[in-house]
Amino acid sequence: MSEPIRFVMVGGFLGAGKTTLISRLAAAYQSQGLHVGIVTNDQAAGLVDTRLLESQGYDVNEVAGSCFCCNFDGLVDAMQAFGNRQRPDVILAEPVGSCTDLIATIAIPMAEQLGQQFTHSPYAVVLKPSHGKKILAGSEGGGFSPKAEYIFRKQLEESEIVVLNRIDELPADEVRTLRTQIQTEYPGRRIIGLSAKTGENLDELIDALDSDAAPINETMQVDYDEYAEGEAELGWLNATAQFRSSKPIALDRLAEELVSRMQIELLTAGAEPAHLKILCQAGDATAMANLVSSDTPATLSVASDAAASEIQLLVNARVAAAPEVLEPLTRKTLEQIASNRGAECQVADLACFRPGRPVPTHRVQR
Repeated sequence: MSEPIRFVMVGGFLGAGKTTLISRLAAAYQSQGLHVGIVTNDQAAGLVDTRLLESQGYDVNEVAGSCFCCNFDGLVDAMQAFGNRQRPDVILAEPVGSCTDLIATIAIPMAEQLGQQFTHSPYAVVLKPSHGKKILAGSEGGGFSPKAEYIFRKQLEESEIVVLNRIDELPADEVRTLRTQIQTEYPGRRIIGLSAKTGENLDELIDALDSDAAPINETMQVDYDEYAEGEAELGWLNATAQFRSSKPIALDRLAEELVSRMQIELLTAGAEPAHLKILCQAGDATAMANLVSSDTPATLSVASDAAASEIQLLVNARVAAAPEVLEPLTRKTLEQIASNRGAECQVADLACFRPGRPVPTHRVQR
């Protein structure tokens, strides 16, 4: 009988750095000679994370159209599909960033229905410092309404491990304050400070994930009305577009420029971004820029050092704004940047909506 597959689920709010961390973990496991499968998740097709991880050479399956908890069978199918290519030793799963209650809807049903096929690592939740500092301090204007903050806090509540990300960008006193706040409000969680960007302290997290999840004697209580209302406050946009120009355009600069311009437009509209990602591809070259809050700068998270006259774009925006605000704002930004560069922009696909009410496939109450 084959050894069970280690199942590692990494949650956390939109913009916490989950995809960067999962890429780091995948590379680390591969360096140990293990085969890794990654399952990404989104409310709609056209996910930047999937395209980025594929460009890095990873074996990726995507569950699109609903969160893991509302499409348990889709998650199982995505995991089993890896076996058609090569059976993985480790599966890394990244749920939608606005999703919570994953122990009751994913971890326990998996254990009950799939038996000894999987070994579950402790559930790790990545803390997003830019909003976490405000929310945990109880600051006014934490970026989102109390209903959206409810999801943020519930994610921390159900964690076994809290990953305090971006410690390379935070002053030491802010790291200490965040640790104290987490320990006070969510006692018993293991707190690991690391940088997904640089890999600092990644070994400590891998060591923690190599242990088994604790027995679950009691599941978290969740108000699904408040959960649904919190998710519905976010406008969700996935778009695919193409830039064509008579002169080569630098992919890195284009990605940064698009995100920076959208940040200005969102500030003007009074719309707080939970996460904005723009990926630019031409041939084998990939560049990505992102934004995680209104008061942090746009960041080029993946550089290509390449230029091309035809560039494929993917835009993923999760913003506290109505779809009727977010969609025209995005189209306007794409058209403006294209015009400034003497380029033509053609939007091939665009989906903009508010997430529907979460209805779990299975939910175990203990």
